[in-house]
Amino acid sequence: MGPRLSLALVVLSAAYGAVQPPLDTPASAEACGRCHRAIHEAWKTSAHAGAMESRLFQDALELTEADFGADARKVCLECHSPIAFRTADFRLRRKVSWEGVTCDYCHSVREVTFDGPNPKARVEFTQVKSGPLQNVTSVGHETVYSAVHTTAAICAPCHDYRNALGFPVLTTYSEWKNSRFAKEGKACQWCHMNRVEGEVVDPRIQQVSLAKINLHVMPGSHSIEQLASTVKARLSTERQGDSLRVFVDVANTVAGHSVPTGSPLRQIVLEVKADGYGGQHFREQRVYRRAVADQQGKEIDREPVAFLRAASVLSDTRLAPGEKRRESFAFAIPAGTSAQVSATFWYYYSPLARTEAQKRVTFLALQQLVK
Repeated sequence: MGPRLSLALVVLSAAYGAVQPPLDTPASAEACGRCHRAIHEAWKTSAHAGAMESRLFQDALELTEADFGADARKVCLECHSPIAFRTADFRLRRKVSWEGVTCDYCHSVREVTFDGPNPKARVEFTQVKSGPLQNVTSVGHETVYSAVHTTAAICAPCHDYRNALGFPVLTTYSEWKNSRFAKEGKACQWCHMNRVEGEVVDPRIQQVSLAKINLHVMPGSHSIEQLASTVKARLSTERQGDSLRVFVDVANTVAGHSVPTGSPLRQIVLEVKADGYGGQHFREQRVYRRAVADQQGKEIDREPVAFLRAASVLSDTRLAPGEKRRESFAFAIPAGTSAQVSATFWYYYSPLARTEAQKRVTFLALQQLVK
């Protein structure tokens, strides 16, 4: 080690070591990132980090307040900016309130209770940070082992929600709880925060050995890789007289919840096309979604209304955990006519978006030439 590098490490140790000043409470993710650099960099790419700043969410927040009044925005902020909600910063004047589901919220959770209509997290913003690792120390704050961080319960307060009418708008945690994954002990973190070997603390701050840590990228439904690994499909065809039969076998292979899950406005769409070389062109769709209605039975097509006014389920065509389904189509393409057949899956996640790229993402495409 050269003299300049040695001097730099001494300076860093003095700056970030035992003399480090106490963190603000609640602390900004940037303060956490000074020591937990790798974890912070991963988290910044996550949907949790963008939960507040997302333009789609901002549009929904404006519509919520316009349609239902200023107090209604609190329903949205409780999960999209839980620190703003718990510090009553409803007008978002503090920087940390814009950080979405930020470090100091999750690592200030002490327990989650299920004795009310919705799961509730007990949060303490102090110099003691909770987490799933045991027997660890920190130069910047105190630490405490938290068993709840090792279970799906840590996710429940924001991923299960009944509105004031008692209607279950979000049911992801409940879907998981009723699946085989819960029985097998595979919590949400199994898929969304898989464990990797990494540095809990930047080695310039504190020399510690590599540990198994949860990956904080937390990929979800906006991740093409996550969607493609969850929904599996196979395309096949057969001739029946002057009709071309197309079959798509589709399965929810690995998700411990229904697909899609979350907001009732989310959909997965299967689009099948058959283009005959004789000039025939056909297109059909299957939509996997949970359609909800208000108290008058009118179907809801706006997200803020779904969260605040949904009262019943009109239909639920989603793929349950482990479910396999065969979709069948018949097209009038006579025998002897070749055809190009395709099956495309796309995830539709926002009716509020202004561009197609914001509204949906294609994650699986299958093709077959039929002669």
